[in-house]
Parts: sequence; C-alpha cells; structure tokens
Amino acid sequence: MDTPRTHDLDSAAPAAPAAGSPDPAACRDEVDRLVDAWRHERPDLDVAPLEVLSRVSRLARHLDRARRTAFAEHDLEPWEFDVLSALRRAGAPYQLTPSKLLTQTLVTSGTMTNRIDRLAAKDLVKRLPDPGDRRGVLVQLSETGRERVDGAFEGLLAQERELLGSLSAAERGTLAGLLRTLVLPFDN
Repeated sequence: MDTPRTHDLDSAAPAAPAAGSPDPAACRDEVDRLVDAWRHERPDLDVAPLEVLSRVSRLARHLDRARRTAFAEHDLEPWEFDVLSALRRAGAPYQLTPSKLLTQTLVTSGTMTNRIDRLAAKDLVKRLPDPGDRRGVLVQLSETGRERVDGAFEGLLAQERELLGSLSAAERGTLAGLLRTLVLPFDN
C-alpha cells in the first residue's frame, strides 16, 4: 500500500510565531487530543484531514454564535439578515426581484415568499410593482430595514474581528486564500 502523500507545506520548516503569539507547537487544543486518540486507536488510517476540518467545524460553531449575537442585538434572525443584506448590497434604491433574492439566499420560492411577507409585516421591506414586468414585483429595503441591517453588519464585523484577533493581517490573508482554494469547487 502506498504511503499517503503529504502537501508540500507539510515538509516546509514551521514559521516562527508572530511577535507576542504563543508558539503553535506548545499550544494543544481539543482537536489535537482527538487526532492523537484516533491515531492511537486506528494507526492504519490517515487522520490528517481531521486536523483541518475539525477545526473548521468548531470555528463554524463559534461563528454561528457570533452571528446570532450580532443579529439579535438588532432584533434580526439570521435569515432576516441574509435577505436584508442582499438588498443592501444591491445599492440604491436597494431593491431586487424575488428571483434575484432566491439566487442570493439559496432558498425555495415558497420560502422566499414567506420571508418577504414576514419582513414586510415588520416594515423592513416593501413590495413595489416592477416597471419592467407588469406582473412582477420588486422587493425594496425600507429605511427601518436599512438601519437594522447596517447596525447588524457593523456588529457582525466586530464579532468576526474578535474571532480573528489572534492572527496577523498576513496570516488572515494566507488563510483566506487557502480557504478560497478549498471552497471554490463547491461554489462552481
């Protein structure tokens, strides 16, 4: 049986820790303990993927909590933020067709109709006739919706900066590039 190939980075000399950062070799987390246990119990398996993806999974849970906190402070649910932020990113006059909202939020048309109804009932969006399609509608962000989504977005960025606080700007750039490479095939 062939020995599993390792990535070229695995053989590179470890980078020196950033000034003021703890030495990564001296820091052990729960994933290190989990991987060690699996290596002990199943030495026949290459458990290296756990070292990356278990950390991504754990980080995703922390990010989900941070997102919910930022949104709750502005009386928004995560799905509400998703729809409102899609409208906000569209630029003035902050409106999209329901089908464009579907594309950006990856939900079914029935789910989107329900979401638009609920957001309109809270005065966060308005339905307008689509001048380009007599049977169509446009969904427009209301002033209240814009204020809420802007505040929630600022809160989210503060939470995310805190999550990434132990990384230098260069490390964040490297991590973003590596994650882009990993995620890109799924986006396509």
